Amino acid sequence: MTAVVTGAGRGIGRAIAVRLAADGAEVVLGGRDVAALNETAALIGDRAHVVPVDIGVEESVASFGERTRALIGTPDVVVCNSGIGGPSGPLWTLDLADWQQTLDVNVTGTFLTLRAFLPGMVERGSGGVVLIGSMTGKRPLAGRTPYAASKLALVGLARTLAVECGPHGVRVNVVSPGFVAGPRLDWVIDAQAELSGRDAGAVRAELLAGVPLERFVAPEEVADAVGYLASSAAVTGADLNVSGGLVMY
Repeated sequence: MTAVVTGAGRGIGRAIAVRLAADGAEVVLGGRDVAALNETAALIGDRAHVVPVDIGVEESVASFGERTRALIGTPDVVVCNSGIGGPSGPLWTLDLADWQQTLDVNVTGTFLTLRAFLPGMVERGSGGVVLIGSMTGKRPLAGRTPYAASKLALVGLARTLAVECGPHGVRVNVVSPGFVAGPRLDWVIDAQAELSGRDAGAVRAELLAGVPLERFVAPEEVADAVGYLASSAAVTGADLNVSGGLVMY
């Protein structure tokens, strides 16, 4: 198996790349932070290839596709994990540039990545695509409108693309993580605390209060879901929540 993982330098992306490699995949690691990508590659070994890319730039993604195909051919699995958190604050206080950047990276960047790899997968007649969404696209989180809009957009993209690609043997699914432990969640908690004028500890407790499993999700648990969707031959158009039960729809 061959795979591409964008945003593979840290967090969820790193865990996904390591999981796919453990399943036997040769993995191309995409992202902007080469040092972080090299750290991920060191965890995997010889089956990892570091290929820098800025998914918000069309030319960069096109080059990424070409370099990837030169290394591994058309990948069996493409995981679109790259994304940014975007600005925090009431919508009416946000700058257009920050709003646009969030959609450019999280939505248009996903489009560009898929456009780079789907032709080969469609021609071959097989493949799997997994988009990393977020429960924030389905469960309100005050001050996060750009991010929420961008992540819910991926659900519509995946469902429609599943219909387009199904006759060609290509499956398209979404994984929607809940609160995933790590630096990104710490940033969200700090931002929520600043917006509400509360202590970060109180915000953290509030977030946990609605989780039936009473804990945050580990990056490796998201990677497990991706590994399943990457290998399942019968699942397409699905949106799989990995949220500890916080989101059940």
